[in-house]
Amino acid sequence: MAEVSYFTQEGLDKLTEELKNLKTKGRAEMARAIQEARDKGDLSENAEYDAAKDAQGHLEAKIASLDNILAGARVIDENNVDTSKLMILSKVLLKNHTTKKDVRYLLVSETEANLKEGKISIKSPIGQGLLGKKIGEVIEVTIPAGTLKLEIIEISR
Repeated sequence: MAEVSYFTQEGLDKLTEELKNLKTKGRAEMARAIQEARDKGDLSENAEYDAAKDAQGHLEAKIASLDNILAGARVIDENNVDTSKLMILSKVLLKNHTTKKDVRYLLVSETEANLKEGKISIKSPIGQGLLGKKIGEVIEVTIPAGTLKLEIIEISR
């Protein structure tokens, strides 16, 4: 049984499109690469053929993984996000007590996480530390670079 994962509609659409592309264009390109390598002669000593078959295995593993994620996918209505405490799809304004700077994050599923866009996974150390917390709470989170002391300033959706 697939693990349940929560997504925004946008995130689910991106994942669905990626899977569609892998199943169509990705498989077609892989078949073409294998055929080109096969046409080069003896398969027992053909490194290009072996590499293409390995790449095909990785592609199929990625497809199976995305299929599994989508099987357990659930869309969360952003309008139903409770802003009294932090949960998936909460937008949070934090004050970093070390740097004295404010930072904004959107808590999302692992597959939607993108730090450049300010989206952090609920399974990341910071995301796990924030879940269930309320405005005014100060948390300490251990990350690879050390310990962060973060104060929750604002929660929105």
